[in-house]
Amino acid sequence: MTATLEAHDLRVHFAGVRAVDGVDLTLGRGEILGLIGPNGAGKTTIVNALSGFQALTSGTIRLGERGITGWSPRRRARAGLVRTFQAVRLFPGLTVIENVEAAGLGVGRSRPVARRRARELLRTFDLGHCAGVTGAALPHGEERRVGLVRALAADPSFLLLDEPAAGLNELESDALGETLGLIRDEFECGLCVVEHDMRLVMSRCERVQVLAFGQTLADGTPAAVQSDAAVVDAYLGA
Repeated sequence: MTATLEAHDLRVHFAGVRAVDGVDLTLGRGEILGLIGPNGAGKTTIVNALSGFQALTSGTIRLGERGITGWSPRRRARAGLVRTFQAVRLFPGLTVIENVEAAGLGVGRSRPVARRRARELLRTFDLGHCAGVTGAALPHGEERRVGLVRALAADPSFLLLDEPAAGLNELESDALGETLGLIRDEFECGLCVVEHDMRLVMSRCERVQVLAFGQTLADGTPAAVQSDAAVVDAYLGA
């Protein structure tokens, strides 16, 4: 069982812009890590790099004992490293169960196994009632929940979530927090959550890593990060 996802000295430079400039990141199974910082700090670029959607300028990424720096996104997903996007990107013409099933097919499951797993996941997350609804017909909150369930259909060891609370109201954000806890507890999954909703981050994450200008500004417990003067000055405010 893969115990850790580790990235060392990640650098991603674009035509002289140092989007990520020497970041280390470690995520354990069963841990919820919040990745926060101002717009342009490099958060999404790091998720893209970890998941294989962005080539590194330099640095290394390991999944357990395996070096995966040069692996394709699909190979990383099959090995247990899965991500979501800021835009949920459900297939609008497919039903919810077909959307979830597609993720299982994408990592090599047979159609019957992928369909059975999709039904189990929809029941677990109280989404069975919308199994036959098309992706285009879902309200925003349920669309985001289905996006999470679809990612889980690939059976990740590590799940990278890019702004999962975007567009959610306070009640929906609280429900998302419960969902993240369920994913961690029931699926023994390590979660890296890129998010601007500080209520969600500070209530659900065991550890918070703060980025600024492509570098790590702080890394610690929510309480320690909230009391860090540099973090307050650069991002959280008084």
